[in-house]
Amino acid sequence: MEIVNRAEPPTGLRRRLWRLPIRLYRMGLGPLLGRRVMLLNHTGRVSGLRRQVVIEVVQHDEHGYVAASGFGPRADWYRNVMATPNVTIQIGGKVVQATAAPIETGDGAEIMARYATQHPAAARRLCKLMGFAVDGGVDDYREVGTHIPFVRFTPRGDGA
Repeated sequence: MEIVNRAEPPTGLRRRLWRLPIRLYRMGLGPLLGRRVMLLNHTGRVSGLRRQVVIEVVQHDEHGYVAASGFGPRADWYRNVMATPNVTIQIGGKVVQATAAPIETGDGAEIMARYATQHPAAARRLCKLMGFAVDGGVDDYREVGTHIPFVRFTPRGDGA
């Protein structure tokens, strides 16, 4: 694994294109995006305003949903949920109140290795987008997983 050129979060037209899936969710068409994509509703850490972003679910289990911050710890959504972890997520037509928590680096590495095994083409594209050159081996993906933050969104039963 080699870090070629760490990507910056998109701006301008690229940002608008990245945000198109949000419009699909707003139109009630979220289920068309499948269960590997979620709409994250969170609070801006500076403004205090409601913010939305669509991110990929890299793992779903009995503990909740896991996403990776592909643009690293500088991504706005990541910094926002670390400041205010109570969020709402929508996967397809299902809306869930959840609490966001960072995942330890070692666990993130294993999550990335499993993701690459389950979705090899998507893992290659994701690594290229994030600025990592990988040879396709599990150890390469495990190494990538040590360089990106992962977040677990655990459903809350309190209705908050």
